[in-house]
Formats: sequence, C-alpha cells, structure tokens
Amino acid sequence: MMALGIVGGVSLALIFVGWLGLQVQPAPFPDYPEASQAPSRTVAMPAGLPKPVERYFRGLFGHQVPVIDSVVITGRGRIRPMGFWMPARTRFTHDAGRGYRHYIEACWFGLPFMKINERYVDGASLMEIPIIGNDSGPKVEQAANLGMWAELSAAAPSVLLTDPRVHWEAVDDATACLIVPLGEADTTDTFAVRFDPATGRIATLEAMRYRDSKGEKILWTARTEGGGRVGPYGTPDTGSATWADMDGPWAYFITEDLWFNVDVSEYIRARGL
Repeated sequence: MMALGIVGGVSLALIFVGWLGLQVQPAPFPDYPEASQAPSRTVAMPAGLPKPVERYFRGLFGHQVPVIDSVVITGRGRIRPMGFWMPARTRFTHDAGRGYRHYIEACWFGLPFMKINERYVDGASLMEIPIIGNDSGPKVEQAANLGMWAELSAAAPSVLLTDPRVHWEAVDDATACLIVPLGEADTTDTFAVRFDPATGRIATLEAMRYRDSKGEKILWTARTEGGGRVGPYGTPDTGSATWADMDGPWAYFITEDLWFNVDVSEYIRARGL
C-alpha cells in the first residue's frame, strides 16, 4: 500500500508539473529583420460592393485603398492540436494572396517542445507537425488556401479589394459571400462573411474546409474575439479558429506585431524562425 501511495503521489506531482509548465507564456519572437514599409500606392475604392462590405471598407480606408504586397504577423496564443491547450508563439508570413508560411512553437515552461512548420507556396502545401506527422495533397492545399485568405482578411484586408481575382457577392445587410481564387486554374472557393451590425467590422468567416488529406469538408469558422485592434489597418488583436465537430475553438491567436510590404521571397520558403 505504501508503494502504491508513493507511485500515486509521484504521478500527481508529474501531472501538476506538466500542467504548470503549460501555464507559462513564452517570450515573443524577435522582430522581423526588415522594417515595415508604408504602401507605395493606392487604388480607388471599387464601385458596386455589397452594402456591408462597402460600409466596412469605407470606414477603414475612405476612398483610397492601400496596396499591400506582403505581411508578416507575429504573436502568441494557445493551440490544442492533440486535445489539450498549449501556449504558443507564432509567425505567419504572407506573400499576399500568393502564398504563406506558418511557423508555430508550442511551449512548456516557455521553452519550445513542438515546432510546427506549414507552408503554401507555389500552389503546393505541406504540413509538418511533430508526433502527428506530415500531410500534403489537394485537400491540404484547399485548406491552406482558405486559411491564407482568412488571415489576410484580418491582417491585410485591403488585399480583398485590390486583388483582381477576388470578388464579393451580396447576401443581406450583414452578410456577404467572399469569392477567392483556388490554385492556378479558374477555380474558386467561397466564404460566408458576417459583419457586426453595431461596428460594421468583420465578425466571422465561414467556409467548408478540409482538415486533412483523408477526411471530408467540415464547416470551419474564423472569428474575431474581443474588440482590440493592432496596426494601421484595424487588425483584430485576437482571433479564433473552430471546426464544427469540436466543442469549441482549437486555437486562439493574438496578434502583437505586423510588418507590411517587406521582402518575404526567401523567408516564406524557409523552415523555422
């Protein structure tokens, strides 16, 4: 009985230490090595936008829309790819509308123990997640493409007006469809975008998205959480991502720094920080 008590005590202590390590927030990533650049050009606000879309973008930009070529999003948050919450630090690098790279470090006592590399470059996607494994293929590319446009809608929303491949369709006074390109052919995918009736800002984006290369499409929701804003274009400071078959979000991302119109041509193809 004494031996069982000792084993039980040690097990509880290990569980507590494990839990305690997951409560420690990691330090932020260092700054991107190149300073953010103001846009060098603007374009006129497009005509004929659906009412909630025009309300949102006119409130954000007025009559002239800045052209954003790239954005680097750095922050922290928490994720649960294996069912339990882990603190994380993140860097998302976008060649706006053409490709991106995610680098995420899940941490324990502030130290990285799971480094996630995900990229969608030149129309090809690859997820590299330790323990869970790697994944790629057309379904992963569809998922990556939707994730890319959802992130741009928050961090660089002007891309949704300046990219000629993107267009909007009216639904009602608080909802519109966002049509985005998918791959090199004339293929598209669609978000239902819901706007907050009080603020006019984007509240959620919903789409049918593949989670991996083996399953079928599932309703996926990117949601603005809270009312804080970061950077010159009103980027929500916190967002969440939710699969419809889960009991809540699988990730919360907190944006802390943004770099615009920087050279990402090599960085987006790298691995790690």
